[in-house]
Amino acid sequence: MAEVRGLRADETDDALALAGIAAAVDGVGPLSEHAMIALRGGRPGRVVLEDGAVVGYAHLDPAADGEDASAELVVHPAHRRRGHGRALLDAVRADAGGPLRVWAHGDLPAAAALAEAAGMERVRALFQMRRPAADAPPTPSLAEGVTVRTFQPGRDEEAWLGVNARAFAHHPEQGSWTAGDLADREAEDWFDPAGFFLAERDGDLVGFHWTKIHPDGLGEVYVVGVDPSAQGLGLGRALTLVGLHHLRDRGVPSVLLYVDESNAAAVRLYESLGFTRHAVDVMYGTP
Repeated sequence: MAEVRGLRADETDDALALAGIAAAVDGVGPLSEHAMIALRGGRPGRVVLEDGAVVGYAHLDPAADGEDASAELVVHPAHRRRGHGRALLDAVRADAGGPLRVWAHGDLPAAAALAEAAGMERVRALFQMRRPAADAPPTPSLAEGVTVRTFQPGRDEEAWLGVNARAFAHHPEQGSWTAGDLADREAEDWFDPAGFFLAERDGDLVGFHWTKIHPDGLGEVYVVGVDPSAQGLGLGRALTLVGLHHLRDRGVPSVLLYVDESNAAAVRLYESLGFTRHAVDVMYGTP
């Protein structure tokens, strides 16, 4: 008999193992970095138990700042098609207490079928794009008066949070980051300030490119942001190229990034730099 209830601290490792098994079978991680950090940190989540074993997990971000609640779900590959996904979805819908949106990583048919059965529709898509790192990127060209240095932990957090909030004012998932969110990433094993580039003009931070190297060796354009006061200087392209050269020098085989399907200008920029679409994450919501 299956049971859905809150995640217990002693079940965290089981849920992490479940996510790893699903990733290996499906070819895509079922949970975002944000959800994985929350899980490792012991934050609340839902599990499905079958014969006492954890066979499903759900992460929920409650509604905040005018945004709907959002969730991510995973069911063990050997325990699918038994109603566990729908049970988790129903549980997080009840927890949300209002509109809910659900991310499905990899745009897998099973996720689409679950969404359709639950009366949900595709409302957003996030492209994963990639390019070979060995293909030499163009040399970056910085606007007059702009310099680039690397992030200094313990010094640059407040200024970076300010630029990040302004750069992503219309993108709450990124723009609403807090000091705690930043500290969580700085505590991750992959964090390397040598790959976190800051652009300054007249002593003020005006843009950044934070790169990441995954445990499997892939490089990532983790996040690129430009302060609205510095728009029109070509900083987005220049900072992207600074990071691409860094990742190439580090010997990564390829570089990935995520970009919203609706951000046509950014998609065009990345295509001009040799990125092509590799995978799609889909968000489902209730119409």
